[in-house]
Amino acid sequence: MPKHGKKYMNALALVDRQKLYPLDEAIALVKKMAEVTKRNFDQTVEMAVRLNVDPKYQDQMVRGSVVLPHGLGKERVVAVIAQGEKLREAQEAGADYVGGDELIQKIQQGWLDFDVLIATPDMMGKVGRLGRILGPRGLMPNPKTGTVTFDVAKAVKEAKSGKVDFKVEKAGIVHAPIGKVSFDEKKLLENAVALLKAILAAKPSGAKGQYVKTIAVSATMDPSVKVDVFDAISRAQSTE
Repeated sequence: MPKHGKKYMNALALVDRQKLYPLDEAIALVKKMAEVTKRNFDQTVEMAVRLNVDPKYQDQMVRGSVVLPHGLGKERVVAVIAQGEKLREAQEAGADYVGGDELIQKIQQGWLDFDVLIATPDMMGKVGRLGRILGPRGLMPNPKTGTVTFDVAKAVKEAKSGKVDFKVEKAGIVHAPIGKVSFDEKKLLENAVALLKAILAAKPSGAKGQYVKTIAVSATMDPSVKVDVFDAISRAQSTE
């Protein structure tokens, strides 16, 4: 078992490791632990959802995106690869970097100073060559997450307002941010419910049995809190 510092252990003492907490109580506990640990930065609050899927099978792959109602608490740098009139549209919508072949070449040379990359469909033939660079970093544009589109203005605005892309990992877990510990509990709860609702909507055809197996929430450097799955799902379904 890895060794943890005094701050971490003091925070851990607040958690009943045998208990499954209602989602609102779990989020309140994450904020309480952050008050104990007093990290010198505004930690990101994350949700980990373990699903009953095996992503090596195409019909069990889970991916999607959601615009969180209260954003992520940080400014996201957005780059757009397009041509013609779409470059102007992207710029006017607030994109930080726009370009065509020259931007593709810049990325090929190792430039990756952006959080989101959006591309128009007519540029994907060229953008596809960047797969080995962008893929491992989760930056490859994809139609399923709305980052391959001719409606670049909408895509840029969504990315800037707190859009989160999610994809199940090999172990069957979706990890995604839901805000900062400085957010109030209500905002974190509403963001968490929005994310979970999107994950439920992305249930693949090959998923059998209980789709969501476990849920946990945590701040970047603090202990995680186990969530009552049925409480969390009922909250997500009640907002439909």
